[in-house]
Amino acid sequence: MQVFVAALLLGMLAPLAIYPLFLMNVLCFALFACAFNLLIGYVGLLSFGHAMFFGFAAYIAGHAVKVWGWPTEVGILAGTAVAAVMGLVAGIIAIRRQGIYFAMVTLALAQMVFFFCLQAKFTGGEDGIQAIPRHPLFGVLEITNDFIFYYVVLAVFAIGFLIIYRTIHSPFGQVLKAIRENEARAISLGYAVDRFKLIAFVLSAALAGLAGATKALVFQLASLTDVTWQMSGEVVLMTLVGGMGTVFGPIVGAGIIVAMQNYLSGFGEWVLVIQGAIFVVTVLLFRRGIVGEIIALASRGRTAGAAKPEGPVVQGEVKPAE
Repeated sequence: MQVFVAALLLGMLAPLAIYPLFLMNVLCFALFACAFNLLIGYVGLLSFGHAMFFGFAAYIAGHAVKVWGWPTEVGILAGTAVAAVMGLVAGIIAIRRQGIYFAMVTLALAQMVFFFCLQAKFTGGEDGIQAIPRHPLFGVLEITNDFIFYYVVLAVFAIGFLIIYRTIHSPFGQVLKAIRENEARAISLGYAVDRFKLIAFVLSAALAGLAGATKALVFQLASLTDVTWQMSGEVVLMTLVGGMGTVFGPIVGAGIIVAMQNYLSGFGEWVLVIQGAIFVVTVLLFRRGIVGEIIALASRGRTAGAAKPEGPVVQGEVKPAE
């Protein structure tokens, strides 16, 4: 938690040196990756369809704010709520499947949502929902300025992250880890495994929707890009590069991938090739992800330090330190 507080303080100063729009993009994808990591890293369920929650929540928030004239905060909450309901429906359908079957069911559901968004009138089809206004927050705080809105996005990210952190370190989170490690044993201990997985799936979907709804207000745009299967693959890449099953790994992974997309955009389609190469290198050399490897090295260092004798060795015996 000390690391999070330090990172939060650093984040409050970051707009003074880095473009706020870029930082907001990183925060939105970091929350998306953290939500996805809750499912794959702590439950062991690989979803290839998480973009349906991320992208559809963006459409709901954009439509609610632009067409219905809802306040900004209500539009974001509406997108989050709809994503949670979608997660409940998708979870009921997919949660009894395991492994590749679960992944394929979520992918199929995501493709259905994609084609619905492509055909539906309220989504704007291929044009999406553009020029989404930023109404004053709570009717008081003007957020049209990116610098001011950045701190709103930072607060949204902090709330979402703390929900995930508390979930992971709660008794509920311990049960999720037990299911990931040995589902059969968890069932034998009397846990309603499917119910725990469904709750985790809904929570992950809701937080992914929170990220998507916030992103729609950041860029004032909701488009098909956010609901494609490529977006689902991108969040998998972020999580694995940063460190699956670690608290801060998805944040690091999101920062790396978004920075690459932003600063290497001049290479055109070659950005995808570079991303693929980095993914391959990460899988081969950093199998736990960047943060995962750092944690493993630190753990080995502490273990070696604890095993080191305190006093000098004399004739094969350890002399107590004075």
